[in-house]
Amino acid sequence: MAMSISLEGKTAVITGSNSGIGLGIAWEMARAGANIVLNSFTDTEDDHALAAQIASETGVAARYIRADMSKGEDCRALISQAGSCDILINNAGIQHVAPIDQFPVEKWDAIIAINMSSSFHTMAAALPVMREAGWGRIVNIASAHGLRASPFKSAYIAAKHGVVGMTKSVALETAQEQITANAICPGYVLTPLVEAQIPNTMKEYNMSREDVVKNVLLTRQPSKEFATVEQLGATTVFLCSDMAAQITGTTISADGGWTAM
Repeated sequence: MAMSISLEGKTAVITGSNSGIGLGIAWEMARAGANIVLNSFTDTEDDHALAAQIASETGVAARYIRADMSKGEDCRALISQAGSCDILINNAGIQHVAPIDQFPVEKWDAIIAINMSSSFHTMAAALPVMREAGWGRIVNIASAHGLRASPFKSAYIAAKHGVVGMTKSVALETAQEQITANAICPGYVLTPLVEAQIPNTMKEYNMSREDVVKNVLLTRQPSKEFATVEQLGATTVFLCSDMAAQITGTTISADGGWTAM
């Protein structure tokens, strides 16, 4: 039987998806035929316009639902308000860098809540919906930092390691169902936020753009190339397709060889 890459008729809920990686994933999911639920903590005309643009250009149904991923009740309400959730993409995340003895407690709490606990709440709410439908896909956007550590990022490292472990646990709980759970672990990704940092870094180090990218931003990435949001979106689509039905409980690194070292 021919395998299908089409996600037509499925609904994908993507947290933290009004920009960057999440939005890139949303576009690729929509191009594969999935209906889209965008999310972030804001609720602006631009947020809803993004959903309208995706719907207009791809022909799928798309809408935006505000939910604050730092609040468990909002995470669960997102799934409820979505109505259908065949595919759950946990992408929301924030970062803060500081030595652990100087790490602000409120930043620790926020990172753990948004980067890790939100995935617990959304998965707990989505699994009964997937079980009722008899099919489901969970893709958690972790990080190379879910597999490797760096100094001064204790909260982020803890959260992303936690997401990887939680993904494996959910995969084992659903192993005999038509539900899979996997994590993608990106290295450095060329998002608008990263792109905006390059000019200032060029000035700071008095370097060319090429040197900043290769010798400052991508020091840990052996390929010396960013991953793109389109590549992460395509990887996500694959994991949600019939082709990946026996891939569960694993991590896929999109890090240009970082974790091979």
